Amino acid sequence: MAEGIKIVTKNRKARHEFSIEETLEAGLVLRGSEVKSIREGRISLQEAFCRVENGEMTLFNCHIAPYSHVDESTAPDATRPKKLLLHGTEIRRWEKESHQKGYTIIPLMVYFRDGYAKVEIGLAKGKKLYDKRADIAEKEAKRRMEQLSRKSY
Repeated sequence: MAEGIKIVTKNRKARHEFSIEETLEAGLVLRGSEVKSIREGRISLQEAFCRVENGEMTLFNCHIAPYSHVDESTAPDATRPKKLLLHGTEIRRWEKESHQKGYTIIPLMVYFRDGYAKVEIGLAKGKKLYDKRADIAEKEAKRRMEQLSRKSY
């Protein structure tokens, strides 16, 4: 990654469950205490997904825990939908592509770039069970080859 980027969290299961066709960086519309909570790393992308509604891309099921120094009654809802900041042409193109069979838009990671919270989203197609097994076998073979090459020295 480039300089000035601090990765907060990654959706590690995303690349296992889906094959990522294309990625895009989007800004996040957040409330004040949510930014501080994200800086503490109290965010989860486990069940998160994106959808286009009314010409706007929205992030759903992204859990941001309430900031520890804020009163619970004034803290925003932890799983409220968060608007993503993208150009209109990008939103329309991704909406069209996500309506194809088997495609969805998922968040891959959240990070700070130059002080602004950003989310990397990916156009993803769900993997079949045999694809997941093939990926695991490929990783195992690669790991074994690296181990053998280290032992030969």
